[in-house]
Amino acid sequence: MNLRTGWTSAELGLLSTKIGSGATPTGGQASYASSGVPLIRSMNVHFGGFEPDGIAYLNEAQAQALAGVTVQANDVLLNITGASIGRVCLAPEFMSGARVNQHVCIIRLARELLPSYFERFLASPGMQRWILEENYGFTRQALTKGMIEQLVIPVPPLAEQRRIVAKLDALFARLARARAELDRTAALAEKARGAVYASAFSPFTQQSFKLGSALEDVRYGTAKKCDYGNGVPVLRIPNVANGRISLEDLKRAEFEDDELAKLSLRRGDVLIIRSNGSRDLVGRSAVVDDGAAGMLYAGYLIRLRLDESKLLPDYLHAYLASPQARQLIEALARSTSGVNNINAEQLKGLSIPSATLEAQRSIISAIRSANARADRLEAEAARARALLDRLEAAILTKAFKGELVPQDPNDEPASVLLERIRAQRAAANKEPRQPRSRRAAASRLAKT
Repeated sequence: MNLRTGWTSAELGLLSTKIGSGATPTGGQASYASSGVPLIRSMNVHFGGFEPDGIAYLNEAQAQALAGVTVQANDVLLNITGASIGRVCLAPEFMSGARVNQHVCIIRLARELLPSYFERFLASPGMQRWILEENYGFTRQALTKGMIEQLVIPVPPLAEQRRIVAKLDALFARLARARAELDRTAALAEKARGAVYASAFSPFTQQSFKLGSALEDVRYGTAKKCDYGNGVPVLRIPNVANGRISLEDLKRAEFEDDELAKLSLRRGDVLIIRSNGSRDLVGRSAVVDDGAAGMLYAGYLIRLRLDESKLLPDYLHAYLASPQARQLIEALARSTSGVNNINAEQLKGLSIPSATLEAQRSIISAIRSANARADRLEAEAARARALLDRLEAAILTKAFKGELVPQDPNDEPASVLLERIRAQRAAANKEPRQPRSRRAAASRLAKT
């Protein structure tokens, strides 16, 4: 690698006084104590900070068996296996004395180095690509101690390490504020949707009619098992859950002519989710379009076929998404069994605000316009968030190329720092040490 003046490079094993991971006590989660010595797991290690939720605890014997992986404040914690491989953070002060399991590696830097610099380097795009790179057609699932020790790290002078980290802290704080504003934009878009639904129907709530009086047909879907083979496409909950018909991930089944005659969808049919573990999904609807006409629908859905001289499908669909209707539907669907339901008779009994067809069309148009504006806001926020993510990656790349902060010719060169670390390591190796059997420690752990 090309290094700036005053920089050097070294393997992480040379720069560290400890690299190692722990173990999980025999019995796994069932063996954890309700209090005692914390055990840090991969779920606690996140980019940008330590997450204390879900901390497990060890009893005294379990903790003693893992004494060799005792955490100190500002240790670099790196996830080395599984889906979260590569996530990295610093150990906070309140985790001093904790242990780590086999999925988390402690990297303890020599005291002359700045841990936060190395934590940020491990989180940088180049390092994350290396950690996640594909080898021989499969994604790497684990980092070994040897791999970590052999990582070659660019090392700036200590003073420059501090300047880099300070600059990154300042820039990332600004990025965090920008992301918070984008989150507010998404929340405002959703609030705007709710407001337009509430206001659209309020002039018509004084007069209403029962939904059943505007229905030509109400029918539950097929209970036949579907798969990805041949036959007629069958719409399921995922195909309608977002408020519009999705033709992705369609399953199929073979049907007799009489079933096709009864259950085939027509343009303008309204499909309603009648049963789900999530009460928020029950009563959600979608209007069948030309693309879904002729398809069938599954048993957790109800098809409503409307008399369109009285009630327009898109008007009903819009009302069912309004706060007024959602409050009523969720009350009807509430269940203590874990599966929430609304049935055909309950749907027939729903009161629908009475509006002329012309007023219905006007409401549909207003809601579509409001939804389009909200969709644009959310899309712009998503694009801006993606730009922030790219900017963060670019900042980290510049930082570890030595291009983020100015250099100071008065800084002690990193090569001098590295020689001092080597000398200290050599002196430490000459000191007599009490032998320790890892096998004995593992045996103690297995007995707990």
